Amino acid sequence: MRLLVANANTTAAITEACAAAARTAAAPGTEIVPATPRFGPAVISTRAENVIAGHAVLDLLAEHAGSVDAVLLAVSHDTALDAARQLMPCPVVGMTEAACLTACMLGGRFGMITFGGVEMYRELVARYGFDQRLADIIGVNATPPEAVADPDSVGRKVLVAAQALAAEGANSVVLAGAALAGFDNRLQDAAPVALLDGMACGVRMAELLVALRLPKSRAGTYAPPVGRQALGISGALGALLRGDR
Repeated sequence: MRLLVANANTTAAITEACAAAARTAAAPGTEIVPATPRFGPAVISTRAENVIAGHAVLDLLAEHAGSVDAVLLAVSHDTALDAARQLMPCPVVGMTEAACLTACMLGGRFGMITFGGVEMYRELVARYGFDQRLADIIGVNATPPEAVADPDSVGRKVLVAAQALAAEGANSVVLAGAALAGFDNRLQDAAPVALLDGMACGVRMAELLVALRLPKSRAGTYAPPVGRQALGISGALGALLRGDR
């Protein structure tokens, strides 16, 4: 199968980090296709950037519609996940939703580690219905570019946060940040609980959905749009809105 690993920001180094983590987790025969948007924010850390990135990632997905078997959003805000599931003819997985679902299957409450502010992640967890399972979220004092440039230093901060979350009762910890892709393998031996990377969890869930061969919904709010019109967007995205692809 061909799995599109779609970043929603324009930092190519983060795309490559996510693709590397995806390849490590992928089963034999799964081809990882990394992709970076042609426009949008360098890093998503505000509501405004997340909305802009939503357009950017939908534009990116439209370019690959029909040529991949599944999509994994390599963005920890799961940017435009619902819209992508409606538009794309294949399964679409959000990396943070996948990690949270995995945490729930491990049992008990889970913690989350991210960069800086945490409120948008609390809202995301609540939107998925997992707020009662969430022990706490810790925002480490680091940035995604720092995670790429100096993973050892950022890794030490992440490990301290994981230990604190375990002390609060978390039975597992979600690493919520595309730039943290692969940090589960880097830090797991020193961590007191399971560390869940959304890329690793998302790859396996995408493979499962493809193997199940479930049909695309033809009714309800996730049915593909038909006959919708828009100005100023790419031809590929416009074709999906019209139902031409």
